[in-house]
Amino acid sequence: MSSPEETNGRPVIRDLRRIDPATGQVRDSGQGGSAQPGSRGPSKPRGKHAATRPGGAASTGAGSRPGADRADEAARAAADLQAAERQLAERTADLQRVTAEYANYRKRVERDRAAVREQAVANVLSGLVPVLDDIGRAREHEELVGGFKSVAESLEAAVTKLGLESFGEDGEPFDPKVHEALMHSYSPDVTEPTCIKILQPGYRVGERILRPARVEVAEPGEAEAPEEPDDESGEADGPGAPGGVHHQPGGGAGGSGDAPGRPETSADNE
Repeated sequence: MSSPEETNGRPVIRDLRRIDPATGQVRDSGQGGSAQPGSRGPSKPRGKHAATRPGGAASTGAGSRPGADRADEAARAAADLQAAERQLAERTADLQRVTAEYANYRKRVERDRAAVREQAVANVLSGLVPVLDDIGRAREHEELVGGFKSVAESLEAAVTKLGLESFGEDGEPFDPKVHEALMHSYSPDVTEPTCIKILQPGYRVGERILRPARVEVAEPGEAEAPEEPDDESGEADGPGAPGGVHHQPGGGAGGSGDAPGRPETSADNE
């Protein structure tokens, strides 16, 4: 035989809670036993349990909460993403600024290093310019022979390797920036101020002028004839010049040598 709890194929629910969920009162110890099938007692607890089960009729309001939580999480994720993107843009801008500052600093250091090196080389070569002048004069007088010639050529090669360059040629236009005029003349053969003779060559390192070329300059115009001494002025100062002192025979300057107002006698005439 089947048990009474399986009568009519319906399960029997036993409510063993000490507090009645409907009334809130404490049940008797004998209450809450097995309920008969079809009785109304178990139906209330059954309905109460059904309200607390997930997916029941009472849980329909709470079932919408996970969707709201997911929406809140998506909003927070979007806000976090925007904050991260904003922070990334700030860090990228900082990195670009630091990179640009470092590039400018490196260029400035390299430029200063080149300027210091050029200044040091220019100072050394400036001290060698007088030596090069002596070598040039010796070469003009054909005195650059023997071992002195080898030393001079080695020195000129060394200073050329350091960037020293000589300039100044006969016939080039006069430029006050690179030329120093020591002599001046006029010539009908030129149409502008021209360096007709290089007295001393100029030297430069790159764009730095160590010494300008010393030259003789000629300007357009007729050559001036040398001035002759004025003889008339000399004659004016000599005897017979107008206003001068005349000496007469037998007398002093300005007539007789006697004192003024002395009467003339026959003895004087003899």
